[in-house]
Amino acid sequence: MTTPDNARITEAGSPFRPAAHDLVKAGRLGTALFAGVFLASACTPSTDLPAAAPYPTLGSIERLTPAIDAVVAPGAIVEVLAEGFAWSEGPVWAGDQLLFSDVPNNRIHAWSEAEGLTTWLEPAGYTGPDSSRSNSGANGLLIDAEGRLVLCQHGDRRMARLSVPVSSPAPTFETIADRFEGRRFNSPNDAAFGPNGSIWFTDPPYGLDGGDEDQAKEMPFNGVFAVRPDGTVTVATDTLTRPNGIGFSPDQGTLYVAVSDPQRSWLVAYDIDAVGTASNGRLFFDATPLRADDRPGLPDGLKVTSGGTVFATGPGGVLVLSPAGELLGTIRTQDAAANVALSPDESILYITASSRLLRVRLKGA
Repeated sequence: MTTPDNARITEAGSPFRPAAHDLVKAGRLGTALFAGVFLASACTPSTDLPAAAPYPTLGSIERLTPAIDAVVAPGAIVEVLAEGFAWSEGPVWAGDQLLFSDVPNNRIHAWSEAEGLTTWLEPAGYTGPDSSRSNSGANGLLIDAEGRLVLCQHGDRRMARLSVPVSSPAPTFETIADRFEGRRFNSPNDAAFGPNGSIWFTDPPYGLDGGDEDQAKEMPFNGVFAVRPDGTVTVATDTLTRPNGIGFSPDQGTLYVAVSDPQRSWLVAYDIDAVGTASNGRLFFDATPLRADDRPGLPDGLKVTSGGTVFATGPGGVLVLSPAGELLGTIRTQDAAANVALSPDESILYITASSRLLRVRLKGA
């Protein structure tokens, strides 16, 4: 893609410092990632970034319009908090730590400034006996109003909830929904809380080894579903080829869905009425023209700020979109970005990108 004449590029900070080698040995980075609890610098847990961040950096911030300065902090860099995952996904802030999935390894990890990285839950998305299954872990994660973890479980093909508090994790799950009209879901992928206490989720075939051709596929389409508080499951749409990331506008009047189709790399929007019915589907942003060899990734996970800014993963990293669907810039992540999460005060964006966990400083709510 040709960079517009008015584009301003902020490079990814200074090069690797010699201290990075010490961080590898301390467990912040490196191949021994799953050995246990990793040590971090002794600092007070906070969403405020230190003046001199002790983490390596990569990528850059493409600033296509000055309006991005009201969203992404000027001088922000892309920091590498941890790496070595098979495919990191579904980050969510939970209490004083970030939780995120490593889908192929069937794990959920926790990360905090004070404690570094830990393996938080295993198994996470597949509780059956076949350990050879690929892409079988949890994907998107939510924290409900009671502080419980809600999971999109690829392997078990259901929306589920940990039946214990987040502070005391144990692999005991209860099913929220696993079927529609008697047919098993494909592999719930990402989810968001909608109007009136409902849970909305996407159901592409990515958790099935054979995709759409897998003999285990029972659903005749790849849909977007809503689960009402009474357990009733309804279809929001059955027309998208690869529904993936999902989120709502601040007033929950608009539903956003990412479509991870190489030929139709779209973000679409729907109107949501008072009873939670989706209508008036339309194109919000077409990311297809952004696809290029040096911009890996497709529309995947997304989050919406309290001001209506949409952070949507896509070609090149994380697309920063105005509430009107204008591309303000891109957070370049080097590898394909899978999903994002906001800190409670919206001052930090956490990014799961292929084998890494990243963060970028924002302007905040």
